[in-house]
Amino acid sequence: MKTLALAFAMLLACSHAAAQGSGAPAPSAIALSLFALVIGSTLFITWWAARRTSSTSDFYAAGGNISGFQNGLAITGDALSAGAFLGLSALVFSSGFDGLFYAIGYTTGLPVVVFLMAGKLRKMGKYTFTDVVCSRLGGNGIRIFSACASLTIVAFYLVAQMVGAGQLVQLLFGIDYSIAIMLVGVLMILYVAFGGMLATTWVQIVKAVLMLCVGCVISVLVLARFDFSFAALLSSAVEVHPRGGAILGTATMARDPWSAFSLGLAVMFGTAGLPHVLMRFFTVPDARAARSSVLWATVFMNGFYALLFIIGFGALALVRSDKTYLDASGALIGGGNTAALHLSRLLGGDAMFGVVAAVAFATILAVVAGLTLSGASAVSHDIYGAIFKKRVASEQEEFRIIRIATVALGLLAVALGIAFKGQNVAYMISLAFSIACSSTFPVLLLAIYWQKLTAFGAVLGGSAGIVGSLVLTVLGPSVWVKVLGHAAPVVTLDPPALVTVPLAFLCCFVGSHLSAPWGAKQWGVIR
Repeated sequence: MKTLALAFAMLLACSHAAAQGSGAPAPSAIALSLFALVIGSTLFITWWAARRTSSTSDFYAAGGNISGFQNGLAITGDALSAGAFLGLSALVFSSGFDGLFYAIGYTTGLPVVVFLMAGKLRKMGKYTFTDVVCSRLGGNGIRIFSACASLTIVAFYLVAQMVGAGQLVQLLFGIDYSIAIMLVGVLMILYVAFGGMLATTWVQIVKAVLMLCVGCVISVLVLARFDFSFAALLSSAVEVHPRGGAILGTATMARDPWSAFSLGLAVMFGTAGLPHVLMRFFTVPDARAARSSVLWATVFMNGFYALLFIIGFGALALVRSDKTYLDASGALIGGGNTAALHLSRLLGGDAMFGVVAAVAFATILAVVAGLTLSGASAVSHDIYGAIFKKRVASEQEEFRIIRIATVALGLLAVALGIAFKGQNVAYMISLAFSIACSSTFPVLLLAIYWQKLTAFGAVLGGSAGIVGSLVLTVLGPSVWVKVLGHAAPVVTLDPPALVTVPLAFLCCFVGSHLSAPWGAKQWGVIR
């Protein structure tokens, strides 16, 4: 505990010194105190969990002792990430109703998980997506693919969280964005390396409750400004937005219906392929608890996304009309993802801003910790433990490798967070969903339900989906234009799920039929 507390104190001191050295205004003492309280509490949970983590079952799956209600809150915590709170409210702030297009997809993805996968995954008693697939399909090829797919999805998801965290810390402490990203990376490594899944789960539960409470308070305060008239809120938002009444309708479907349909496909089925979400079903004692956890998560998530409608339009109506929160060009100070943060300060001063900033930061750290745990487990448990070691690695050896992998993923997350500075975090998450629904989702679904799937077919289909997603994403607007700086994208479909999902399923079917005559023993046909 002393090590964690000292590390956190050093981070605060370095942040304050950096702010003074840059000439930025000193952060509010109230905001910093509340921020320190929330983050200190999460570090205490990490210390508490570290003392109770003695085996790989504890580290990967919290010993399977989390209840359905608790796991539902933890899944809610995973979903209410930087993309949900900061990103979606920022999208509503800038685009109106179009910003809620993402939220609808996130919530509709959970019933897919519960009806198709939750119970069956829990019955298998495995720790990771790779373990589930490899329990039905043999060979190192499928294990390598599964681990690489998990790492790719985790990397894209990490980008969104790191960008959101960097902008939040930059706004709170007044420090340089790159330094803010580095501070987040250090705390992220501490969470995972010391606490594992038990710490990650309880941090998710605590911050999910805090986030739901914060969402309710902000929504009530926003409506109070308009005499609790939602019509008055929308009318005020329409008046200050350049597009006027058009923000109350959808422009995405009219402008590019194929991309809109592709986005819906990605966020709906991508949930069922996210490695850090799938790991949640192994923390509960049985399949019934797994199903109930998804039910609770759906209730909490739908409630919060409904509040985002009020928060987003509230930020549009109140923050956009207050030049205090805008720079010389009329853009939000601190970046486009800070609309909800500025709204909290406008409504409740430094105290409210401190609470919201702390909860948002805890949200990001918890999600990042879950992602890092998922990625590190792919390295230690899947790649190292099953491929490079012909024997089963000891628990002590596996702990050592997962901590090394955690540090490596932390460094990667910092580098990617700096490279993708300025991207909308909700949009970046949709890219991770697109890759998930094109690679892990088809393989997992067919591995559970199609008896003729072979290891060769799974590797071929999954690889086609993930390579197609990466190539088309790089050639699309998100990377080709916004990151690489080209004038126009090579591929306009964004995200590319509409192409890559059917491609993955087709390759799985073709590969399985081609490899079936070669023998079940060689390619691992499911029996």
